[in-house]
Amino acid sequence: MSRRIKRMNPKPRSRDERDDSRPFKARTAKKTGPRLGGKPGAKPPRFAAERAERRPPKAAPEASAPAKPVEALLPTKVQTVKVTADENNMRVDRFLEARFPGLSFSHIQRVVRKGELRVDGKRVDSKDRLEEGRSVRIPPLKLDTPKAAGELSEGAQKTLAALKEMTIWEDDDVLVLNKPAGLAVQGGSGMTRHIDQMLEVMRDSKGQKPRLVHRIDRETSGCLLIAKTRFAASHLTGAFRSRSARKTYWALVPGLPKPKQGRISTFLAKEESEDDTIMRIAQHGDEGASHAVTYYAVVETAGNKLTWVSLKPVTGRTHQLRAHMEHIGHPIVGDPKYFNIENWQLPGGLQNRLHLLARRIVIPHPRGGVIDATAPLPPHMQQSWNLLGLDASRFDPIENAPEE
Repeated sequence: MSRRIKRMNPKPRSRDERDDSRPFKARTAKKTGPRLGGKPGAKPPRFAAERAERRPPKAAPEASAPAKPVEALLPTKVQTVKVTADENNMRVDRFLEARFPGLSFSHIQRVVRKGELRVDGKRVDSKDRLEEGRSVRIPPLKLDTPKAAGELSEGAQKTLAALKEMTIWEDDDVLVLNKPAGLAVQGGSGMTRHIDQMLEVMRDSKGQKPRLVHRIDRETSGCLLIAKTRFAASHLTGAFRSRSARKTYWALVPGLPKPKQGRISTFLAKEESEDDTIMRIAQHGDEGASHAVTYYAVVETAGNKLTWVSLKPVTGRTHQLRAHMEHIGHPIVGDPKYFNIENWQLPGGLQNRLHLLARRIVIPHPRGGVIDATAPLPPHMQQSWNLLGLDASRFDPIENAPEE
C-alpha cells in the first residue's frame, strides 16, 4: 500500500497539464514543524498558574458559566427549526450531525426512516438536501454516550486495529481507507458490520466520529475517503459536489471495447423489484433519471477474451460504472447484477467476484495542497492479473478526460 500527499500550492496549470493521464508516481512528504493547532513556544502551565495567583479575583457576575453537556443540547421534546443560509443545500443526515454532534448514524437513519423528522410537514430521505428557510420538525433525540479511549472493549480494539490495517493515508483531518471487497460502507437490512459502524470506535472526547464523504459499492474494493473533522467533511463534500475530486477505477471486462478509448453518456434511473435494485438506462425526462458520464480506456488485453480497462467517472451515480460497462456490451467480470452475457465461461483459475477497484483518488486537501492516494489490487484481482499475465505496474492513461 502506498501513502501519497502533495502538501503545496502549485501554480495554476492549463487543462492539458492538469489531465490525469500521467503515471502514478510516489509522492510523499514528511511533516515538519508543529502539528496543526499546536502552540509552539507556549510556557508550561505552571507559569500561567503563578500569574493567575497574582491577579485579583474576578467579580462573581463576570465568572464564566460552566459549559453545558452535549446531552443538554439535545431536544427532549418535538421542536421546529429553520434552515439557515449556512445550512442551505445540506443533506438531511449531515444537517442533524451538524446540529446535534454525537448522534449515531443508526439513530439518525431511524428517525428519518420512521418519518419522525419532517421538512415543511413532509417525509424526507436522509440524502435529500435542505433549502434555506425550510421548517424542519425535530423529534426527541438520544445521544449515544461515547466511551473513553481506555474503555474500549476487546471487540472495539480489534475493530480499531482493522481500520488501521486498511489505512492508506491519514492526517489530523482526513483518512483514506483501502476498503476490502465484501465489506459494506453503510448498513442495510440485516447488516451488522460496515465501515460507518466501525468508525464508532474512533469517536473523540466530544462524541464526534469520522464521517463518510462518499460511497463505493459493497463488492468494490479500494480508496474510500473519510473526514475526521466537521471542517474537513464540509470541504471534501464540497469538492465532490463541484467535481474537483478525480477518481480512477480499474476493471476486468470480457471482449475488447471499441474504440479503445471513449466516453459513455447516458441517463440512469433506479429500478426496484422485490428481490433486487438495479440502475437502468433511461431517457432524459424520465422520473428519477440522472445524467451520468464515464470515460474509459483499454490498458491491456489478455488475448481477445478479457481486457483490463481504466474508468474515470465524471459523475457519481449509483452503480454508474457497472451499468455503463454493461450498456456498451462489456459488463465487469463477476458482477452479480449486470453481467448478463449468455454462455460465457469464466476462465479457469479466476474467481467469480466483482473485478472492480477504486484505484486512485486525487482531491484538494481542506487545508491546502492535494491528497493523492492509491490502492493496490485486492487478492482476487491480483490472482487474475497474475494468471492472465497483466502487468499492474503499467499506468493507464485516459486521454481527453476532463477534471470536471
